[in-house]
Amino acid sequence: MPTIRVVLDTNVLFEGLTKQGRTCSLIIDAWHANLFSVYVSNALAYEYEDVLSRKLSKYRWQEIKIIFENLLENQSEFIKIRLSWRPTSPDPGDDHIIDCAMNAHAIVVTSNVRDFKTAKEVLGLQVMNPVEFMKYLTN
Repeated sequence: MPTIRVVLDTNVLFEGLTKQGRTCSLIIDAWHANLFSVYVSNALAYEYEDVLSRKLSKYRWQEIKIIFENLLENQSEFIKIRLSWRPTSPDPGDDHIIDCAMNAHAIVVTSNVRDFKTAKEVLGLQVMNPVEFMKYLTN
């Protein structure tokens, strides 16, 4: 079976690490079990850490930071951005996710599919919400 290549939007990572028993947490569990490969650019790694450290209490961040760093350092593939398709998203903050996914030939998993509509239609980027991705993963 070929490896499934994925770029996780920050909203999926955040929910997956902070809210147990939901679809996003199942995605994080599947990542931890190496059921797919997660690709990350430097910009995306910095965004992940920035959002988690700002939105969580200091105590909660220290708890999650261990899991986050393990996933990032030991179970992620860092991708160098060689080509950029900016601007593509109506949310400029999502353009680095598009760049990462296009350079990695990966699926974007996001809770905010509408911001990736142009990239999907024009660039052929594969975009799934968390429920769609879990169905895809389990088939």
